[in-house]
Amino acid sequence: MTNTSWSPSSWRAKPVRYIPDDYPDLSALARVEAELARLPPLVHAEETRRLREALGQVAEGKAFLLQGGDCAESFKEFSAENVRGTFQLLLQMAGVLTFAGGCPVVKVGRIAGQFAKPRSNATETVNGVTLPSYRGDIINGMDFDARERTPDPQRLLRAYHQSAETMQLVRAFAREGYTDLTRLLGHRPESEGAVRPVDFFTSHEALLLNVEQAMTRVDEATGGWYDASAHMLWIGERTRQLDGGHVEFMRGIQNPIGLKCGPTLEPDDLVRLIDTLNPQGIPGKLTLIGRFGSDQVAARLPRLMAATRRHGSPVVWSIDPMHGNTHKASNGYKTRSLERILAEVMGFLQVAAAEGVHPGGLHLEMTGQDVTECLGGPLDVSEDDLSDRYHTHCDPRLNADQSLQLAFRVADGLHTTVRTPQDRAA
Repeated sequence: MTNTSWSPSSWRAKPVRYIPDDYPDLSALARVEAELARLPPLVHAEETRRLREALGQVAEGKAFLLQGGDCAESFKEFSAENVRGTFQLLLQMAGVLTFAGGCPVVKVGRIAGQFAKPRSNATETVNGVTLPSYRGDIINGMDFDARERTPDPQRLLRAYHQSAETMQLVRAFAREGYTDLTRLLGHRPESEGAVRPVDFFTSHEALLLNVEQAMTRVDEATGGWYDASAHMLWIGERTRQLDGGHVEFMRGIQNPIGLKCGPTLEPDDLVRLIDTLNPQGIPGKLTLIGRFGSDQVAARLPRLMAATRRHGSPVVWSIDPMHGNTHKASNGYKTRSLERILAEVMGFLQVAAAEGVHPGGLHLEMTGQDVTECLGGPLDVSEDDLSDRYHTHCDPRLNADQSLQLAFRVADGLHTTVRTPQDRAA
């Protein structure tokens, strides 16, 4: 499985975007990268192969992918309680979707590594002072201060160690077996029975390729290269250039990978990306994550889905209804409307049904915390409410109530627009 034309460092010969080039001490950065390469893996190749097999079931229309978590993890908000909240919320949502779709739900968190964010502008100006933009806690600090905004390689190590602690928590929660929906919804089941562990996987955007390179190891069992920073990684909308470093790095690792597909992506380019990223057509290897906006999904998605259907590669189609539906409220807060998020998901289901493609999953920015960052939901969060608990370090997240309402609405949409596995077998 070794690709002789590829190495973990071959991306360095390609153009790259959104990787900071303004570290003041490059030798210090190199020392940190070398230290990361010596540290233990965060995930194991066997687990990663298990996720790829599960996603292969999604590609065949026999399962559904639920992927979600923070827009960007932070050092300040890290706690066992917050990790548990996100973990438990994803399992609650998965329970709802399982009952609706009649098929297993593959659970993948945006967790234990989702620290870096690409920014549209490299700098930010406030009161005539210009500083580097905040790029996530793994790179620099959020406070508008010259020292805080200077990239610091020690943050890479802090992010690694927080990710390691997060993985310990996730594995402990998974062993506890949060599998009973009544328990997840706050009720004690009549009979506890045997505790069944759950499969829960991690993912993040592979933005900082120097970190991903340092975390990439050869698997002795197969001889393949695995990025040990997460089970699944994805290429963002801004870094999917065919000749770019991000595509070059991702084509060589054996992990399941995602590819964000926005309104500017043309069908021919998508097919070329599929051939580059999954030339062997391995089921579960490649997930296409649409992100269009509720006003563009019906116009832009059909051509892409039709192209993948004609191509025949066993991809998973998922929808990210968050990034295309962001706007600025009248009071200056960046926010998203739950109704627009739902509209994009429903559009995704309708297009998939029309194109004969399995609508394979959801990709969400959400949190188990009681935040007020997105509009609408059971408590009808308004623009006036945004300032109450607006805690995100980057983009607005659905709170627990909004996420569960979304799950129930999507479950209803799946039930009415998608045939169940039993129907398909009939």
